[in-house]
Amino acid sequence: MSPDFLKTIFLPLALMIIMFGMGMTLTVADFKRVILAPKAKILGLLIQLVLLPVVAYALVLAFGLSSELAIGLMLIAACPGGPTSNMISHLAKGDTALSVTLTAVSSVVTVFTIPLIVGVAMELFQLDGAVVALPFGKTVLQLMLVTIVPISFGMMVHRFFPKFSVRMSRPVNVLSVIFLALVILAAVLKEKDLAAQFKEVGFAVLALNVITMSLGFGLAGWLKLSLRQQVTISIEAGIQNGTLALAIALGILESARIAVPSVVYSLLMFASGAFMIVAFGRSRRVGEK
Repeated sequence: MSPDFLKTIFLPLALMIIMFGMGMTLTVADFKRVILAPKAKILGLLIQLVLLPVVAYALVLAFGLSSELAIGLMLIAACPGGPTSNMISHLAKGDTALSVTLTAVSSVVTVFTIPLIVGVAMELFQLDGAVVALPFGKTVLQLMLVTIVPISFGMMVHRFFPKFSVRMSRPVNVLSVIFLALVILAAVLKEKDLAAQFKEVGFAVLALNVITMSLGFGLAGWLKLSLRQQVTISIEAGIQNGTLALAIALGILESARIAVPSVVYSLLMFASGAFMIVAFGRSRRVGEK
């Protein structure tokens, strides 16, 4: 199975199946709870839209990154969480409804904030390049097809066939872990010069991932949110849509150098995601409402 097949065919299909499985664990009441108690949602969005770019900019200065790598780090920080963050939050027994809500809202908002942040970064680091513009309709449609639609079908199955939903919960979790392992393998096989890329930007990328996840967890605890919400906000802060960042860097900005932080981040975030799954996935306290 080639890396390209994994990315173009297996990845979207597997994500849709896993989102369907996640939907079978959710009810309308879960999303009502998120809407009626918006503190966690507001914090998650502030971390995603404000804190991440600020931390990334501070790290650019601290590590003295070159213009292209600096823009690349700002780009990955500006991207929203993707379906992978929903999957990891689910496996780590976080607040899945909160994770899905944050991904949906941030994916729409960042259509407008990514061009702004990347444009400012290119001005700050004195690099001329293409204007970044993301198609709003296409972005929303992709989000719906990969996440909202399969989750909605899963919720319908849970509503009308609750016993089947309970019986399928474990197989879906196993499938999710296998899927995660295959994505990591595909990413590693595709990159031929990982060692050089890690040497250039690895520490800065690792710092961005660890600092933002730690801040997300800590701030959620400081606001006295539940442990499930702390776990989810931490994951949403650290699991970014690396595929989107790569598409912008290579397809719009046409720069392999700008893409380097996204490649490295896409690998490291799986390690931190796996840590969250191991640390909290079996915890009974996290599973409590």
